[in-house]
Amino acid sequence: MTTPVCTSASDAAVSARQTRPHSRPYPSFASYVMARQPVLLRTARSLTANPSDAEDLLQTALAKTYVAWERIEDHRALDGYVRRALLNTRTSQWRKRRVDEFVCDELPEPEPAGGADDPAERQALHDAMWRAIMKLPARQRAMVVLRYYEDLSEVQTAELLGVSVGTVKSAVSRALGKLREDPELDLAR
Repeated sequence: MTTPVCTSASDAAVSARQTRPHSRPYPSFASYVMARQPVLLRTARSLTANPSDAEDLLQTALAKTYVAWERIEDHRALDGYVRRALLNTRTSQWRKRRVDEFVCDELPEPEPAGGADDPAERQALHDAMWRAIMKLPARQRAMVVLRYYEDLSEVQTAELLGVSVGTVKSAVSRALGKLREDPELDLAR
């Protein structure tokens, strides 16, 4: 009596691989790069702040992919392979970055700002600006507020007030001239 013998899983995997052909949508590395470079470059740009660094990062990842090109069995998964190479390369670059520290006797103090960062100065300037705006005629005041505080375009301002674009341009120009001449706003100059 003979006992049935089971084939090993590795023999079954080898025979299955031999019977089904591999899907190779890209016949060469160059054709892959030509077809997928824009998409991969967008991925690299999302990993770096500088477009030049993104191009360098992509070149490094593609060089790693080229070295492993023959070992990659499933060419349908190339994008994932390259993305992983991009991420690993960027992580390595980040870990290798050098931070320069210098020992000094005294801690450097920042130069005092000219009052721009002082909340009291900002509030005083804000109040002076509103007092100057309130001195403008109602129509000019409305156009200045819509243009510069509400950030509407000249066309949008004209449509909202029911006037022509030229009227908005000239009225805003006159209003800005009056604001430039206001003595309360000399503090900001």
